[in-house]
This record gives sequence, structure tokens and C-alpha cells, in this order.
Amino acid sequence: MQHVTLNNGVEMPILGFGVYQIPQEETKHAVLDAIDVGYRSIDTAQSYFNEKEVGEAIAECGVAREELFITTKIWIENYGYEKCKASVLESMEKLGVDYIDLVLLHQPFADYYGAYRALEELYEEGLIRAIGVSNFYPDRLTDICLFERKVIPAINQVETNPLNAQYDAQENMKKHGVQIAAWAPFGEGMQGMFTNETLVGIGRKYDKTAAQVILRWLIQRQIVVLCKSTHKERIAENFDVFDFELSDEDMDEIISLDTSSSLFFDHYDPEMVEWFDEMVEVRKKQQRADLEQKKW
Repeated sequence: MQHVTLNNGVEMPILGFGVYQIPQEETKHAVLDAIDVGYRSIDTAQSYFNEKEVGEAIAECGVAREELFITTKIWIENYGYEKCKASVLESMEKLGVDYIDLVLLHQPFADYYGAYRALEELYEEGLIRAIGVSNFYPDRLTDICLFERKVIPAINQVETNPLNAQYDAQENMKKHGVQIAAWAPFGEGMQGMFTNETLVGIGRKYDKTAAQVILRWLIQRQIVVLCKSTHKERIAENFDVFDFELSDEDMDEIISLDTSSSLFFDHYDPEMVEWFDEMVEVRKKQQRADLEQKKW
């Protein structure tokens, strides 16, 4: 497995397994399959509602804790210093760990300054090995790097795929010493990502799929990438990307696919900000429903 070295010297696998949208009842099995295939980096979040199941897989996988790299993310409702700090400790309990390798602020809204200060403190206490952010556009990332200088974010996890390649954003991250990480590398299959003629054609040269070409393209750009599946065959296929290398011509050809536009949402859109606010309320209702169900 290839690794990247974060700005504090911590090494992180360049290819990880994500559990976004994997149902709770399938999460443990999927993570166990991923670890069995060879993944050592597992990415979850408070808003995925499956930290506990990830923790069960960690406990049962038979791989030493220090060989695993576990990431979680703080949801907006837990922003602010006190709430963020308490939520990290709760995430640790759900994951069944006494430290977390990487903790990110999930979205660039609300009191992310207060939340980030809590992460800095937990980092200094040794409960978190590295801290960072997710979905921070270049202006927001520059803001937190310049005005919150105590600990520069180690990671910024953003949507990155051939149709939204983030070339300029990656350069801005390099300027500030922040490692880029990719979520939705396949764009969830939208706009024919898996049947794209350019990607399929490049794949034929190496006997690889379009998905494998995308992962290799990201890895060669030194981008940490997270991929997801609940099928072990696909999990293994996504891991099988270290035995070939794209040529400079291949890399240049993929550049032509970039639209510099998100396939999902625009954080600058006021309606989208309102949607995230609604998501906080939806999450609270789900938590209350879960608690009521447990009482019975």
C-alpha cells in the first residue's frame, strides 16, 4: 500500500474504504471484507450513523489497531468548542478506540472556528493523531489556515473525480501544506462515469475498468482517495490499482474531462446552505426516534 505523509509527519494510506450511505446492518460486514482485502484506512462520519458498526468491525477484524487508520467527521450540529469536544469523545466510544487517527470538520458552516479549536486541543492531548476539514472551498481553507495558525489542517476532503478534478483547489492546498483527499471519486456513476469513452479506452490498454483508471489517476496525482462498495468482488477490484501506471498522455487526456463543477452541490448557493440546516434537524429527529426505539 502506498502512503502519503501528512504535514505533521503522520503516514496515511493513499487508498481508503468509505462507508457513506452503507446501512448500519451492512456496515460491519463491508468493513470486515475491506480489511480482509487489504484496506487499512476506514472513513466514517457522525452523520453516517454507522460509527458503532465500524467499531465492531475494528474489534473483530484481527488486525492490530496501530495498523489501521480510522477517520471520522464532526457534523454541523456538534460545532462550537464544547459540543465538538464532547462529540469526539462520543465518537471514540462508538468506535471502541482510545484514539482516532484523523478527525475532520464535515462542512464549512456554523461555528467551525470553535469546533476546530476543540480538535486542536484533543490533538495536543494525543486523542487525535491528525485534524482537518472537509468540503472547504479554497477561500474557506485559506481562511482557517491563515487565521487559525495553531495547527494547520492536515487534510481537506473534497469531491474529486474526472468531471470535477479540483486542479486549482489542489494547488491551493499544496500552498498551505494541506493534503487533498477525494470523496465521490466515481461521482456515484453519474453522467456515465463508468462508461465514459475516454476512461474505458484508457482502461483497455491496461486491462482495467474505468473505475480502476479513475483511482489510478487520483493516486498518481498524490490524492488520498476513498471508495465504497458492499460487494467484496468490487471492493477487491477497487484495491487492485497498484500494478499499473497511467502514462503522461493518459493523464493529459483525462484533464479534458474536467468541467470544474460539482456533480452534487454548491456550498455558495444559499438554498444549499438552507438544505444543510434542514439536515441538522432531520438528524436530530432521527436520533430522538432511535432513542425512543431503544426504550422499547
